[in-house]
Amino acid sequence: MIPEAAFHRDVCGRCRRPTSVCYCAHLVSLRTRTRVILLQHPRERHVPIGTARLAHLCLPDSELHVGVTFDNDRQVRAALSGQDVDALGANGSGAPRPVYLLFPGPRAIDLAEAQLAGPITLVVVDGTWWQARKLLKRNAVLAALPQIRFSPRTPSNYRIRREPADHCVATVEALAQVLGALEGAPERFATLLRPFEAMIDTQIHYATNVRGARQRHALHRARKARRPATPSLLRERAADVVCLHGEANAWPARRPGGHPAEIVHWVARRARTGETFEAIIAPRRPLAPAIPRHIRIPTERLAAGESWESFRARWTAFARPDDLICAWGRYPLDLLEGEGVALAPARLDVRPAAGVYLGSRAGSVEECTARMGVEPSDPFAIGRGGARLAALSAIVDKMMGA
Repeated sequence: MIPEAAFHRDVCGRCRRPTSVCYCAHLVSLRTRTRVILLQHPRERHVPIGTARLAHLCLPDSELHVGVTFDNDRQVRAALSGQDVDALGANGSGAPRPVYLLFPGPRAIDLAEAQLAGPITLVVVDGTWWQARKLLKRNAVLAALPQIRFSPRTPSNYRIRREPADHCVATVEALAQVLGALEGAPERFATLLRPFEAMIDTQIHYATNVRGARQRHALHRARKARRPATPSLLRERAADVVCLHGEANAWPARRPGGHPAEIVHWVARRARTGETFEAIIAPRRPLAPAIPRHIRIPTERLAAGESWESFRARWTAFARPDDLICAWGRYPLDLLEGEGVALAPARLDVRPAAGVYLGSRAGSVEECTARMGVEPSDPFAIGRGGARLAALSAIVDKMMGA
């Protein structure tokens, strides 16, 4: 028998779930007129199937704060008191937006009967009922806010976590219904439930088919036997699939005098249309000596590359908020986002997904094409990045057509 601790579990840095149950590919991006502030009890942060972070990832204008008391958090206190200048009314008059707490207290106004004028700031407490009441007790400004409540249209679909009563729902379910009502777009905000439902289905599947396996050969058989979900997802969102790859100017980690890594070559291809993007970006930091040979782009070509500002503007024009980003690993995505370039929230790490598809380790992107029996097309971009994107695109196209 192999102890459970012997199984290494990679964790997604975005949703903080094990990659085997990562839901990032299903995330949506919804801008809101309503300013959403999520206050999460610290214990809830460690619940692996919580939904506050899921909601925060889908609502780019939202804020997520973790704590019990916010007396020393100037940003939260300003927002709760209605004095935050970022929350001023849309009419530009300088009057702050009204602030409401979503909480079914005895003095709460029913959302169906409330007549709320203009955009509001909506404060949502995330935690058990005991934790939520503790947050109200410990924060006088929070407890003093006017409260709104709502009646769920349907029972909670939170099948992997028991709710204390029939009228209780998950945080993301509450936000989907309340934002839909506040902004008059129930169908639009119903898409918030897509990653929530995917998380539930994946968790149930994992618990039913995988968790009981204690030996590696049993786990391998379970992965090989189940129908991979990735091909279905790729077919469902074929119009949104974007394959991308980035190459970095990265110094050896242990070399004295090194510099932070930076993206110098960025390539992408839309699977459905074949639309492509390539940028060679002039290094803004000293070029690591081995990089030109490593990424197969001459030093002179890198030095003559476009500016970071030009690349950023072109990429912003190419990218779409509903893109499903397919990459081989997370390194280039994390590196680009670390420099302030926003990427669509829906992500698919193709490497583990290809491993599930094959029923074995995928290896490198080049090795994976051979194992899948696919031949990459001629690269449209130069260097190693162009070749790797061609291989990645061939793998995604194969899985999409499976």
